[in-house]
Formats: sequence, C-alpha cells, structure tokens
Amino acid sequence: MLRPVERVEITVVVDNALDLLSTVPDSVTPEFPNDLAAGATEMSGPSICCAAWGLSLFVSAIVGEERRTVLFDGGPEGWVFERNAKRLGVPLGAVDAVALSHGHWDHAGGLPAAIASVRAAHGGRRVPTHVNPGMFVKRAFRLGNDRIVPFGEVPGTEDLEKAGASLLNDTASRTIGSDTFFLSGEIPRRTSYEKGMPRQVKLEPDGSWSPDPLVLDERFLAVHLRDAGIVVFSSCSHAGIVNVLTHAREVFAPAPLYGVFGGLHLSGAGSESIIDDTVRDLVSFDLKRIVPGHCTGWRALHRLIDAFGDVVVPAAVGQTHRLE
Repeated sequence: MLRPVERVEITVVVDNALDLLSTVPDSVTPEFPNDLAAGATEMSGPSICCAAWGLSLFVSAIVGEERRTVLFDGGPEGWVFERNAKRLGVPLGAVDAVALSHGHWDHAGGLPAAIASVRAAHGGRRVPTHVNPGMFVKRAFRLGNDRIVPFGEVPGTEDLEKAGASLLNDTASRTIGSDTFFLSGEIPRRTSYEKGMPRQVKLEPDGSWSPDPLVLDERFLAVHLRDAGIVVFSSCSHAGIVNVLTHAREVFAPAPLYGVFGGLHLSGAGSESIIDDTVRDLVSFDLKRIVPGHCTGWRALHRLIDAFGDVVVPAAVGQTHRLE
C-alpha cells in the first residue's frame, strides 16, 4: 500500500538542458540559487552544472518529520552526475534507495559512480538498488541502410555491486522507502500509436541481432501526494506516456493523477509523428503539472505548452520542484 505524503521535492541532477534565466513558478527553484546555497561565489562555467543527454532525478517524499529519498537513474556518465551533485549540494547521504528506469546508457551509464557516491555518503553501507533482469541486454540501433550501431554498455550487476549496490533484481512492482514510493512492473501497451523504438535490436547468444522495439524492462516511479493525487516519474517513456499514465491510473484508482515528470520520448522522426495523438489523449488525465525533460523534444514541448499552458514547466538541470 502506497502511503500518501505531504510534500514531494525533486532536484534535477542530470538532464539535457540548462536554463539559468527563465522565470519559473514559485514552486520551482532554478539552478543558480541552488548553486549559491551549495557554496558558489560567482556565476561562471566552473560554478554551474553540465547538461548531458540523459536523466537523473533526486526525489524526496516528506511525511511530517520523515523524509524518504530515491535516486531515479544516474545519467549517461559518472563525472556528469558527480559534478552536478557537488555543484548543487545534493545530500546523497539522504538516499534510501536507487532505482533504474530501464537499460539504456543515458540513464544507466552514470549509475556506478552515483551508487559509489551515495555509499560514501552513507559511511560505506551498501545501497539498495532496484533493477530488473531485462535491463542487462546488449542493444543497438538499426539504421535505414541496415547498419547496426551498438548502444553504450549498461553496467552489469557485478559492476553495480562493486560500486556498492545491494541489488533487488526482480520484474515485479514494489514499494520503496517505507511505502512512500511505488516502482512499477512491466507497463501494459494499450495504444495503437505508441510503438516504442521500432529500430532497436538486441544481441542474441548466437551473436545475431533480433528486433527489440518495446523496451519491456522500462519502469515508472510514483508518489501519492496527499489531497492532490499521484505524481508519476517516467524517465524516458519508451512505453508511451499515455500507456504509462493509463497503467498508473489503473494501479492507483480511485486516486486521481496529479502530474507527470520526466522524458516523454516525443523527439525523433518516428516519435514526432505521434505528438498530436499523445497531446490529444493526455487531456483525459486532467494533469495539474507536466514537467517534460530529456527526450521530450522541442516540437512536443511547443505543442504541450499550446495545449496545457502554465501546467507545463520544462525541466532543466539544477532545478528543484516542490509539490504539495
């Protein structure tokens, strides 16, 4: 049973975009005030974070004096995570667990360094780390001329354990952090237009490449914000964000959905073709906050803002969002 919480705070440790100047709602702190609070004495290149293709979210759920925190994904490279966490003063010792959304390099490449950093902040204690077996396959992208371009390796279970992880490697859904977070199981595919990554392939034991379009290892994270509804964190939405939210609505009924945060995977020629279908069907969820980042893409971002106005707050590295 997922416990309702009074407040949720999300710090964007890694994302594709930096934005030091745009105005944001009162519930969002942009990067530079966080840099200053962490000790920056000037606005300069060495003082601010780095953007990188990928995502890592530091998510805290607060109930009274109790605070539970999950680090969701580690971004593409360890140095990016380490630099940004340091610039922002992210309290890694507060992390109760780490969860990986799916087995792609831009979310998993920085995970060993992130886990090692959390372990060091924990005084050497191992870090509960949630994964599933489908994340550890070798994947690639098949180009139009049939050339295979391999994806970067996802750190294996031995790599994660060496970094300090205590692995929970299971396909099933579960609650995390004294039942304040929900990590989904496999996301059912319902819509006709959300087709994952049609050109993705995976390496078979015999050395051949076979189609792997659906990214069935993908998971979402969720928190129940008391008196408001469910906040869904979907790091890349290869399952399709409408499929993700449909499943979340079924899992948590009758609680409404409050918002969605993360990559909506609406960039790239194939994904951009479903922007209109996606925006049309998102209306039915009556979301109060949409925070698109990472792989959402500028075309989809424009359409979302046109359709939902100030409900949309684009994510950027170093922001802290407070929902209550």
